Amino acid sequence: MAEYEINLSGDQVKGLLTSDDGLKGLVETVVNQVLEAQMGEHLTAAPYERSSERTGYRNGYRTRSIYARIGKLVLRVPQSRDGQFSTELFSRYQRSEQALVLAMMEMVLQGVSTRRVEKVTEELCGESFSKSTVSRLCTHLDARVGAWNERRLDDRLFPFLVVDALVIKVRTDGRVVPMSGLVASGINNDGNREILGLMLGNSETESTWTSLFGWLKERGLKGVDFVVSDDHKGLKKAAARHFQGSVWQRCQVHFMRNVLSHTSAKHKQEMGEGLKRIFNSDNGKEARQKFNELAAQIENKAAKAIDCLERGLEDALAVLALPSKYRKRLKSTNMQERLIQEIRRRERVIRIFPNEESALRLMGALLAEIHEEWQGRRYLDMDVFHEWAAERSNAPEETVLQIR
Repeated sequence: MAEYEINLSGDQVKGLLTSDDGLKGLVETVVNQVLEAQMGEHLTAAPYERSSERTGYRNGYRTRSIYARIGKLVLRVPQSRDGQFSTELFSRYQRSEQALVLAMMEMVLQGVSTRRVEKVTEELCGESFSKSTVSRLCTHLDARVGAWNERRLDDRLFPFLVVDALVIKVRTDGRVVPMSGLVASGINNDGNREILGLMLGNSETESTWTSLFGWLKERGLKGVDFVVSDDHKGLKKAAARHFQGSVWQRCQVHFMRNVLSHTSAKHKQEMGEGLKRIFNSDNGKEARQKFNELAAQIENKAAKAIDCLERGLEDALAVLALPSKYRKRLKSTNMQERLIQEIRRRERVIRIFPNEESALRLMGALLAEIHEEWQGRRYLDMDVFHEWAAERSNAPEETVLQIR
């Protein structure tokens, strides 16, 4: 990654501490200097520098405005004579911020906003807005988010699929209704993470999960060996239908919470320590032995919790079929939980989405940006997995784990 040297004047530093616009001015200065540095990299020469390696010449500046949470930023974008200079700063920075601002704009225009929202949109935009302006901006952003959410997936395999959902509130036909946002992520055969798609459903049922999995397969999703999710009967049935022969891993984090919810406060620590011993086992046989020990130790104190643990134990131990190096990251839906948390941060600002399109726009823009940040960062080394998978394919059929 390139490193940039940023220069600030004494007045700018002083203004940061004494002026309401100090932070905005500081950000403008920093971003403008980054743009200058990027132009220098593009031309392989600084302004007025004589260099045999120079690849072009500057051609003035154009003004570009972007809207951030600190207000309207006016930037000076360098131009090159050949018109070939471009920066990803605007397109990548703006999407989730645009979606957040547009959602609040729509709330104002539809008359469902509070005075707080009106004040925030005015501060963010720095100018008035009309229905036509909002419509034009929404159309532009929807196209970009839609292109990402509908992209083809058939040029690679996804051995690992991790899914989760969150409930949001959406205004529909003059009333507020809960809707489920279904989010699917995958780890491809090169070990890279990808956010595969986002879909809204009326509720988290077998039908909605079937729609999600069918949509992903239509876009080319294939090669799924392992599905990680929370315990949900509708989800399990949909996964069994679409990914026959795959292993289903019940999220151990959610499962432990379920077991502890059936445990009295007096015995939670003892139960929690026992659960950790079970799930830190090296193999299934050892885990079941530790379960038997815990049951003998605490069953009289927490009978319901032990019954809950026994009924879900096998599904929570499915990850032990994998080589040990993959178990930590695939034993739970923590990867998805972090995505949900990021969505929640912005969803709390909106509270009630003005329509379904707004919800998809905001969540999709954020997920698209996180997806791009993930690219080029290998999440898992897949060499051992590929060797294990090859051995598994040659094993007797009765030894192959399937979704239960």
